[in-house]
Amino acid sequence: MVARHGSGRVRFSVPQEVAFDYLVDPANRPEWQSSLRSVADVAGEQAAGQTWTDVTVPGLRPAMRTTRLERPHVWAETGTWRGVRADLDLAFTPAAAGVACDVSFRFRIEALGVLGLVATFASVPAVRADLKRAARILLERQ
Repeated sequence: MVARHGSGRVRFSVPQEVAFDYLVDPANRPEWQSSLRSVADVAGEQAAGQTWTDVTVPGLRPAMRTTRLERPHVWAETGTWRGVRADLDLAFTPAAAGVACDVSFRFRIEALGVLGLVATFASVPAVRADLKRAARILLERQ
């Protein structure tokens, strides 16, 4: 088993609550997450325990679960697919007197063999780019 952590931070030019509500809603994910074609089988309220299936561009269908939700401060998910597990945590902190916030991300990918390392090295720029896309979408909606 190979495991690795990646992390970073993206500034959002919207209040913390706006960024939080947008990012934690599975229905919004295909709009800002480049690897997703759609989201299916959403079950439960937006809370710890909510589940859904990511339908990725290459056709993979990882099972997703919200593992932590403390609005508007922390949200975490776990995704699993064929021996691969990915954990993503987002932390939201206010900045610029409530008109902006920072979204910090931390993730861990577990997979057999070299797959975990390859996915980890590819993930930091991809997660950062997706969050920057989400920040632009929200800024344009103001």
